[in-house]
Amino acid sequence: MSFPSVNCSRVNSPKIKLTRLESARGKSYALRQAVVGMAVITLTVAFSLAGAARVAVAAANVEALSKVEAGSRVAVDHQALDALLGRYVIEGADGINRVKFAAFKANDHETLKSYIAAQEKIDPTKLDGPEHFAYFANLYNALTLNVVLENYPVQSIMDIKLPDASGRPTNGPWKARLAEVNGKGVSLDDISAILRKSFMSQDPRGHYMLNCLSIGCPKFYPEAITGANLERLLTDAATAFATHPRGLNVIDGKAKSSSLYAWYQADFGGADGVIRHLAAAGGAEVAAKLGGIEKISSHSYDWALIDAQK
Repeated sequence: MSFPSVNCSRVNSPKIKLTRLESARGKSYALRQAVVGMAVITLTVAFSLAGAARVAVAAANVEALSKVEAGSRVAVDHQALDALLGRYVIEGADGINRVKFAAFKANDHETLKSYIAAQEKIDPTKLDGPEHFAYFANLYNALTLNVVLENYPVQSIMDIKLPDASGRPTNGPWKARLAEVNGKGVSLDDISAILRKSFMSQDPRGHYMLNCLSIGCPKFYPEAITGANLERLLTDAATAFATHPRGLNVIDGKAKSSSLYAWYQADFGGADGVIRHLAAAGGAEVAAKLGGIEKISSHSYDWALIDAQK
């Protein structure tokens, strides 16, 4: 039997060996890329599921904490916060109240923390509507004060970039879990959502009570909010903001308003509702300025800190 001759020099040539090596390397690289791709997809899906779970939990917490007990006579003691605000919030001749942050941090930061800790022990769902609102509005403002004091000196609350529940950094402190209420972690955004559901959807003036300690914010009062003084503060705050240039400014027949009315336009009844609200809150003079104006032309917001030392 005869066998075909084999060119051994060709089989063992360096060129063929190199080609086989390159092919093996290519397959190995492709395999690694496929593994990396699958890992990325797996992580993306995991993060998406975790994010969806966090959103669901936050929504459930908002729903649970939005409940009020009609007819309840329970009143929360806010005297500690009231004393702090009376000591460190000063009224400005320009219509903008400011905070003595340096003195507050040096002398009473721990007192503020104690007030927050005391509020965390209260069940707000056992409160009636006004007390429930006062509880969460005061907690929101106290937590905001605490965040600023912990990071002071800062030029703006926007400089304080706290992580959200997933650990991702955010633009500001609003998504960070800052307190625990009824065993549920809450952020400033959560508190805002709670009050929008339980109060602002019926009375948008509640937006004037949540303060971000910025020049563009509504008036920051040197007193705590209570169920008893809530209506007085709501009425005063609405008028003060609607009649101040940072709230509304009408020039040459065009209206420029605070971005607050853009962010929460739905709560004010839409674009037309904002105009009606400002006209009613601002009185005859503002109503006359808005006569014939059908929409707000532009919005603005000053994020500079309401620092009494500036």
